[in-house]
Amino acid sequence: MVEHFSNALQVGDTLPEFLAPPITRHTLALYCGASSDHNPIHVDIDFARAAGMPDVIAHGMLGMAYLGHVLSAVTPVQALRSYGVRFVAVTHVGDSLRCTAEVVGLEEREGERVARLTLCVMDQHGQVKLLGEAEIALRPSITA
Repeated sequence: MVEHFSNALQVGDTLPEFLAPPITRHTLALYCGASSDHNPIHVDIDFARAAGMPDVIAHGMLGMAYLGHVLSAVTPVQALRSYGVRFVAVTHVGDSLRCTAEVVGLEEREGERVARLTLCVMDQHGQVKLLGEAEIALRPSITA
């Protein structure tokens, strides 16, 4: 089990980043099965081209799942209080994703210390793919 992040965490601290391997067609096919998202734009190049894309595109939720690695590496799922993203740009086959999180706020809420984080996923060229926010409990409540 992962230990909760230290109560010494401060605004401006960054969590260890997650570097995903380059997106492959195999990755997309596996994610279709894992997520039950079988939209052909993710695996069928003819469909993607007919939709005006040069190739298939990655699931937005795949980037969100990779971003979840940043959070789950430092705290158990029971300490996650909120997690959300917005999709900014399309992720292509061959893109390598870098997932980061920064502490932007700390507060006491219902007997626990909560860290507010900003989240970002960008590709190897620095293009932002997802932006988000999360809250994690640093000192979980007894019922967590």
